[in-house]
Amino acid sequence: MLSIIILVVAGLLAGMVNAIAGGGTLISFPALVWLGVPPIMANVTATLTALPGYIGSAWAYRHDIAAEGSLRLRSIIVIAAFGGLAGAGLLLITPGDAFVGIVPWLLLTATLLFAVGPRLVEPVRARGLTIGPGLSAFAIFLVAGYGGYFNGGLGIMLLAVFSLIGFQNLHGMNGLKNLHSAVLSLVSVTTYATAGLIAWESAAILAISTTIGGYIGARQARRIQHTEYLRALIVGIGASMTLVFFAI
Repeated sequence: MLSIIILVVAGLLAGMVNAIAGGGTLISFPALVWLGVPPIMANVTATLTALPGYIGSAWAYRHDIAAEGSLRLRSIIVIAAFGGLAGAGLLLITPGDAFVGIVPWLLLTATLLFAVGPRLVEPVRARGLTIGPGLSAFAIFLVAGYGGYFNGGLGIMLLAVFSLIGFQNLHGMNGLKNLHSAVLSLVSVTTYATAGLIAWESAAILAISTTIGGYIGARQARRIQHTEYLRALIVGIGASMTLVFFAI
């Protein structure tokens, strides 16, 4: 019963955080490890259980999602799929806990990029310059690869990249972030499942609670009118996650 309660609470919180800012896997992943699931299997299971939440959140944001920058939505989704597949393949050949050491640095970089993203983009736009489709596609592919490798903090990194490649509508960015995450997670989870890396006993409970939390979080986030407050909240979440992983 205690295990079920932990999984339900972790799933609800993870779903809400994923919908608002991303990084909910950093709640579900430690919960699974604490319950005795091996780290690699916990990482994979957390990615699987985040998938329904991503879909639910993307649906809640469906009216906000729109293309900005130099890439079409279809191109972004296709790149996400290939990136997720590449990241999942890399995880399958990586030793058990090798990826843990770089996670805090990746989160720190993503949080800083999101915090200063508008200031970096403004001078470029003021001069009439745009980030081309090639560089935009490369940046999205790298982040999708990270998401297929280790899902923790993916949302923060996606929002940072979207800011840098020309997106401005934060609600639209949140919706696309969840759609992007759903696509790359679906591809990577399919790869993981063929390798037998999913803890199915815990996955069902966590998936249901994460889906509910994702929809609730998305509904609440869309009511925020002053997006600068939402941006500050996202930066705070990213900074908190970074500190936690540096402390581990």
